[in-house]
Amino acid sequence: MPALSPDEIDRLARKRAGAKLGWFLHAAVYVVVNLTLLAMSRYGWGNRPWSIFPVLGWGLGLALHGLSVFVIGQGSALREHLVRKERERLQREHGGPR
Repeated sequence: MPALSPDEIDRLARKRAGAKLGWFLHAAVYVVVNLTLLAMSRYGWGNRPWSIFPVLGWGLGLALHGLSVFVIGQGSALREHLVRKERERLQREHGGPR
């Protein structure tokens, strides 16, 4: 991987930090909203625990968001490994760098 200039490092760091901050904000809203829905389900509307459905559905979305930010997001170790392997494979197939 080519060396990055200080400006590129700063831009990438800001982008990654923004993605992580976005996930933490998403998680905070998830907790607040779902605690409210749990209270409404338990003490308000209906006598069945319906709030489990939004908890599970939104929880899946939150988990996928976290996966995209922390595991396979731009600059993650897994993504960089896969890009490097694919680059090496293409260079072998097409006779080296061009």
